[in-house]
Amino acid sequence: MGLMPFKNEPFTDYSNEANRKAQEDAIKRVRKEWLGLDHPLYIGGKEVKTGKFLERWNPGKTDELVGRIHMGGQKHAGMAVDAAVKAFESWRKVPAAARARYLLRAAQVIRKNKFDWNAFLMFEAGKSWPEADGDIAEAIDFLEFYARRMMEIDQPHPTSPWPGEENNVYWMPMGVGLSIPPWNFPLAIAVGMTTAMMVAGNPVVLKANSKSPIIAALIGKLFRELDLPPGVLNVVAGPASEIGDYLVDHPKVRLVSFTGSKQVGCRIYERAAKVNPGQRWLKRVVAEMGGKDAILVDESADLEKAAEAIVVAAFGYQGQKCSACSRAIIHKKVHDEVLEMVIERTKKLKVGPAWEQSTNVACVIDPSAYDSIMGYIAHGKKENELVCGGKAAEVKGHKGYYIQPTVFSSVKPGHRIHCEEIFGPVLAVLSCRNFEDGLQIVNSSEYALTGSAFSNKREHLELARSDFAAGNLYLNRKCTGALVDVQPFGGFNMSGTDDKAGGREHLYRFLQAKTVCERL
Repeated sequence: MGLMPFKNEPFTDYSNEANRKAQEDAIKRVRKEWLGLDHPLYIGGKEVKTGKFLERWNPGKTDELVGRIHMGGQKHAGMAVDAAVKAFESWRKVPAAARARYLLRAAQVIRKNKFDWNAFLMFEAGKSWPEADGDIAEAIDFLEFYARRMMEIDQPHPTSPWPGEENNVYWMPMGVGLSIPPWNFPLAIAVGMTTAMMVAGNPVVLKANSKSPIIAALIGKLFRELDLPPGVLNVVAGPASEIGDYLVDHPKVRLVSFTGSKQVGCRIYERAAKVNPGQRWLKRVVAEMGGKDAILVDESADLEKAAEAIVVAAFGYQGQKCSACSRAIIHKKVHDEVLEMVIERTKKLKVGPAWEQSTNVACVIDPSAYDSIMGYIAHGKKENELVCGGKAAEVKGHKGYYIQPTVFSSVKPGHRIHCEEIFGPVLAVLSCRNFEDGLQIVNSSEYALTGSAFSNKREHLELARSDFAAGNLYLNRKCTGALVDVQPFGGFNMSGTDDKAGGREHLYRFLQAKTVCERL
């Protein structure tokens, strides 16, 4: 297949009047034509309707129904696994280039309708214009990159020659994959996790996240309209307590790809380790489980750039990213100066509806997230100094789950808001004695996902390279915004299995090697 080399999808330039108008028109169109619809499950290439629904309401306008998805139980989850098992026999033999074409075609469809997909993410997930656009661009990147990468892997793998023999190593599909994506990147991560397994030759059961379920149904619809063979992608929705464990435990599920909380990830890892009756393999688990990410600033750093990076990384998408900066650790000599810059910038952020272009900080995802974040803020007020925000935000004309971007100072390493993943617009600011002390504070967390170090001292940057515990470390830039094949993404320790989504080795996690030797 003659393809151009992979190139990351450009972000939309909204300073361009034509782009701005196209997005505004899409918001109106999607609100009129996409919202409030019922969506089926997709099992074995067919639409499945159960008559029981999971409703999704707009978190930024709680009286607006985004849509309803039919809910299934263990019966439907079992049907989905059976459909995937049946599809595996033929899908695994489809040439890699042919499998890749489905991903490339999906990328074309999403790119063509980018503004509509953006708008839908604003309504279902509360993503601002740039955050939604970034989500869509990353989804396209995953599709384009994994398609090309699978075709590369499908080429012969050389071995050392041996007289009188032909030796080859083949990378083969493994079986049925289970995709359990998060709600916070409902298109990008769901598409990336699912199609990585799929393009490798493994049929997939995609379990919709209950906080952003409609986008999962739209993914199923997209691939069905692209004539993907029946059973290669199955979309199910239902209570995690009923179908989550069931799918993880199922003896015919071979692979589990999960992104979400540490608690759920550890549960999946533990359950997947058990060999159930009828199971003929050890399950392979890829898990990304969150972070407590830090930006470390020393006395030599460009303080303006550091402060800007802290605010953007802390409050982009309301802090609802596993890569978000939730800790700023600043050298004592410049602590007060950087803190003032952070406060000044934070106070300028506009809280508002995601679908208004001027909004910097939109709503959090749902009432349970709202209550949890407000609980952390209340606790933070008891231990630390509140210097910005700290309240629910009122948005005129819109009832939703809005919270002011919040900054605490005088935080100590043992404090709760320093240790626990809050997943909201809350920043803890700490002071350190020197760079080495700052690294000790950074590494006191059980998580190791992303992080940044700002310094103009080469010895400090090199020390961070070796000692800063993070799967993705950024020097003199923010700790969010990893690009596919530019910064392969994934953490270690309690941040997960460090499998580097969007990296060149990632697809091997969904393949098994077979060595074939023929005596000539």
